[in-house]
Amino acid sequence: MRSFTAVVERYPDTGVYVGHIPGLAGARAQGETLDRLNANLIEAVSRILEDGEPAFSAEFVGILTVRI
Repeated sequence: MRSFTAVVERYPDTGVYVGHIPGLAGARAQGETLDRLNANLIEAVSRILEDGEPAFSAEFVGILTVRI
């Protein structure tokens, strides 16, 4: 089993969660709940992995808090 880190945002005007996996082209999905988003991301990544080992264009490093 492989693990990927997803960035998740929630849009307050619609309540929809949107997620993507940094550096993995095409690995994005949305869902009305976090569980649905997770299932949709699993499906998206599974389709990408069917074509073989993907080449990542970037590596997830972390989240940075910017204070102004």
